[in-house]
Amino acid sequence: MNSSVSTKPREIPATTRPRYRVTAPRVFRSEWAKFWSLRSSWITLGVAALILVAFGFIASASFDPSGAAAQPAVGPAPASDAVGLALTGTSLAQLAIGVLGVLVAAGEYSTGMIRSTLTAVPRRLPVLWSKALTFAAVALAACAVAVLAAFLVGSTQVSGTSAALSLSDDGVLRSLAGAALYLALAGVLGVALGALLRSVAGGIAALVASLMIIPGLTSLLPDSWADTVGPYLPSNAGDAMMSLHQSSGALSPGAGLAVLTGWVALVLGGAALRLVRTDV
Repeated sequence: MNSSVSTKPREIPATTRPRYRVTAPRVFRSEWAKFWSLRSSWITLGVAALILVAFGFIASASFDPSGAAAQPAVGPAPASDAVGLALTGTSLAQLAIGVLGVLVAAGEYSTGMIRSTLTAVPRRLPVLWSKALTFAAVALAACAVAVLAAFLVGSTQVSGTSAALSLSDDGVLRSLAGAALYLALAGVLGVALGALLRSVAGGIAALVASLMIIPGLTSLLPDSWADTVGPYLPSNAGDAMMSLHQSSGALSPGAGLAVLTGWVALVLGGAALRLVRTDV
């Protein structure tokens, strides 16, 4: 009996590997999960909210109706209404939110993780837009709650005084919404600066300079120049958005929003241009 061994190779059934498309919603979900996986996100948002509520409470509790109208020799007049008192901590909260925005964008460059991110999303720009959109949504929601809490807590301290206001009073909701929107845009400005400079230290330095140092330096300019340039700086535009009463020479709330949005769009555009034209 002859036996023969078949040398024909076995056919392995073909398996179909799933194909995954890189879409904008999937990139957004990825950035959303990445944001909440960082402990610094929770801590910094909590610090910003605590600053708003604590400083608003302290300013409201120390409010003196008899001296509220006194103009100091140097610096702006103290707040004389519940909205201004509640928003006393905005200047510090904007730094916390802005620094977190810088970390969201520049942190991946400092660790080298940006290479993996851009390998998964070769078109690149959806990564930047998703980072900015994720941060804007989270910051706006968190700041809206913190601003409202600061106002409600502070209002209990000035009840029955000349500074007392309620949410139904004219302009109050608009000012509180403007403050929350300003803080969120300041955070997105941090994201844009971090993506543009690709350095945590450089992004934070640029953020502090644009929001605090440069506005202070405008006081050294001649009055005609300062009055022309000053209102269009990011922080001054933000003040116009959240002020209950507009001072002379300041922008209207709508104009302040347009100016600040323009600054954010300009820096984001520069970051997008660098992202598509240079290697990581």
